[in-house]
Amino acid sequence: MEDSKTKEGAAVDAELAKAIMSRRFSPSLIGTEAWEGYIFSDMEIRIKESTDLYGAVLWPSAIVLCHFLETNRDKYNLTDKNVIELGAGTGLVTIVSSLLGAKVTSTDLPDVLGNLQYNVMRNTKDRCKYIPLVTELIWGQEVHQRFPRATHCFDYILAADVVYAHPYLQELMDTFDHLCQENTQILWAMRFRLDPENSFVDRFRQRFHVEELYNLPSLSIKLYRAWRKDKRTKEEREAAA
Repeated sequence: MEDSKTKEGAAVDAELAKAIMSRRFSPSLIGTEAWEGYIFSDMEIRIKESTDLYGAVLWPSAIVLCHFLETNRDKYNLTDKNVIELGAGTGLVTIVSSLLGAKVTSTDLPDVLGNLQYNVMRNTKDRCKYIPLVTELIWGQEVHQRFPRATHCFDYILAADVVYAHPYLQELMDTFDHLCQENTQILWAMRFRLDPENSFVDRFRQRFHVEELYNLPSLSIKLYRAWRKDKRTKEEREAAA
């Protein structure tokens, strides 16, 4: 019985991983500008990478998160929702979320913003109800001042592969904690490579309720939904803002 369940799980994993990765395609001809193509919302998305920066390379976790958002749009309806993406990188998640109708704030480090802005504008202009806002966010620095809780209430926080090789995991945790209010949901995809990623998830579970939505061993990727454990009092919310 156990063997049959294992085989069934492996088959489901393989089929889902195949469906997710089929979203990606390469240009048929090599032109002057290198790009990778993706199909979401029946639209072709062209992403330019910058291989000299970690944050400007598109990792598979972003494709997993985008596939989930599109195929579960009835349950997780992004239309007119306030969304913030942490570590947006090349912008694929921001772009797909915008195509699905969200009002997106797309954030990353200063040296990534040029490529991010280019990809976002290239793929959302005249296609989306809301043009995404691309802005700098250094985790743990001036987050309270730049995103006061009283005026910046997000329905969703999106993140893909934000933990890998990052020295500021406590600052990331604090940023999640500040941005995630009582009615905020976190959708977070990550690829497991190193022990710090496992320990980060353990610490994350101390602050947030966590539900595993996808487990894809063939890609070493998991997708989580999370929400606050504590319900802050009005006085605490005002103090934090």
